[in-house]
Amino acid sequence: MARSVLPLPPGSDSEWQTELLDLDAYLARIGYDGPRTPTLETLRRLHRAHADAISWEIVDSAVGRRIALDIESVQEKIVGRGQGGCCLESNLLFAAALDRLGFPLVRHLARVRRGTQTVRTRSHAVLLVEVEGELWFADPGFGDESPLEPLPFRHDGTVTVGEWTWRLQRDEDDWVLQSLHSDGWFDVYAWQLEPHYFLDFDMVNHFSYADPRSVFMPPGGLSHLIAQRGDDKTRLVLKNQVLTTQYPDGRLEHAELTADEIVETLRDAFKLTIQPADAEFLRERFAAHPAAGTSAQKSAK
Repeated sequence: MARSVLPLPPGSDSEWQTELLDLDAYLARIGYDGPRTPTLETLRRLHRAHADAISWEIVDSAVGRRIALDIESVQEKIVGRGQGGCCLESNLLFAAALDRLGFPLVRHLARVRRGTQTVRTRSHAVLLVEVEGELWFADPGFGDESPLEPLPFRHDGTVTVGEWTWRLQRDEDDWVLQSLHSDGWFDVYAWQLEPHYFLDFDMVNHFSYADPRSVFMPPGGLSHLIAQRGDDKTRLVLKNQVLTTQYPDGRLEHAELTADEIVETLRDAFKLTIQPADAEFLRERFAAHPAAGTSAQKSAK
């Protein structure tokens, strides 16, 4: 057997509960009916299918439900109910599918930068995947700035999909994902090659979506309502009542939505199944607080 090129051991199946994944149901959820052999072409197609089908969103937290990371809860939500998920949910689901298909991989936690050097808590999940003796970086779950296909894991490893380009850079001990904006390279997030365990992800999840110090948690106990996704030509971010569309030339369009339009946008633009009770809760929340979309003092992600 060839020696693995992964920088760290992948962890045990029991820790990540990958054996509990309904692989057929997951592949149907993302609309994938291609090969199931662990090749680069399979990884690329799975990555794009996942990014297209599953939006980054925290509707659960915005309506007062706890976000859980065990694989049964994640697949019941994303696969069974047709919702999206935060990056932790989405990328752990993707990792479980890759693991079941025979891709060796490791899971890491990253610190979001979004164009600044401010040191933030770890809040994002990324994956290193071994394919045919080489390492590839995968992250279909970040949202608006997610690379739509995997990148070769090396300094200056680059991928271009549609109108967008991403690259990897070394910054001392950090690896940095950058996205090419109209005014130059934009740091998305950074991480280090150190081991992380399910308990680490669980603690990050609790802080991000339950702790009042989190950027996602304004005063009042409910998180901001946020959904994000990207495609070949545009990037969409909904934060409370404001929908922002980003274009490759740097243009930003902002639209303030009514409570009804918020629910419609989640369903149509972000491809989410919104349960009737959640739709009613969101309508009441944003009808009662019409300035919620513009009053937040902390930036999403």
